[in-house]
Amino acid sequence: MFLDDYLAQNGFSAEPAPLESKVRFADDAHFRIEIPSVEGPAVLEAVIDAAQAEGITVNRVSQGSGAMLLSRAELREMAELGAQAGLEVSLFIGPREEFDIGNHSRAADGGSLAGHARSIRQLSYAVEDVVRATEEGIRSFLVADIGLLDVLRQLQLAGDLPESLIWKTSVVIAPSNPATFKVLERLGASTVNVPSDVTLGQIFEFRSISGLPIDLYVESPDPMAGVVRGHESGALIRVGSPLYVKFGLRNSTPLYPAGLHKVTEAIAIAKEKVHRAAVALEWLERLSPDLIQSKSAAPGLGIPESAGHWRSERG
Repeated sequence: MFLDDYLAQNGFSAEPAPLESKVRFADDAHFRIEIPSVEGPAVLEAVIDAAQAEGITVNRVSQGSGAMLLSRAELREMAELGAQAGLEVSLFIGPREEFDIGNHSRAADGGSLAGHARSIRQLSYAVEDVVRATEEGIRSFLVADIGLLDVLRQLQLAGDLPESLIWKTSVVIAPSNPATFKVLERLGASTVNVPSDVTLGQIFEFRSISGLPIDLYVESPDPMAGVVRGHESGALIRVGSPLYVKFGLRNSTPLYPAGLHKVTEAIAIAKEKVHRAAVALEWLERLSPDLIQSKSAAPGLGIPESAGHWRSERG
């Protein structure tokens, strides 16, 4: 960077940079772009249009309100839009404690329980949510409960769910150390969302024990620390590759659970996230032009399939 020579000449020393990752996505790319909180077909269409206007590729979108709040027609429309654009559509599994009748997850010390499925009853609804959305073509799901992750992976291994399904662990169960990261991998995670405020050294620790793709908010909403570090994407990718570079939005409005009453805000927020991604890619081109982004429809993405392509055989 511009200041490097001056710092060296005047005796300033930065912290040593961690070793670069040698791991890549299946297409030999270093990184992919993710836009979160894409809460329905109208918002997804806005993201696709905004990406085209900015001249960038969005590889994955994710949603937070839950597949259970989308109609079958909406699920099919999101699947069709994602398939046409060659991007992964990852839907949060809907049933969770923060939506349930219990109060602990909404208490001062209960935030860590928010994404959990309480009781066998809600665990069953959560699995049914996956089955229902899968039947409509969705092939990627956000998981925020380690027991649910294990159950889903076991169903997948038994052939009761498609092998093509992607299990993306949510930031609400982000691992704080490599040992926990490894546990999520053993339980069947396809990609792991790490905390938004990790240092380069901590990313290196995660990467040193696993080749699994890492998801990292380079900008996060205020409840998730409110970091804004898109300009650092190059350094983060070098250490964390293969990395999903994820653009939340600080100073924005909470959306979950979303719906028609929130759609105008959700579209505006999503468009700004795409713009933030475009600006970060300019920084990347300036400082790290050798880093490669996956193209649309890259191997390993949970790109939706046609509705009806898979049907559950269980009653």
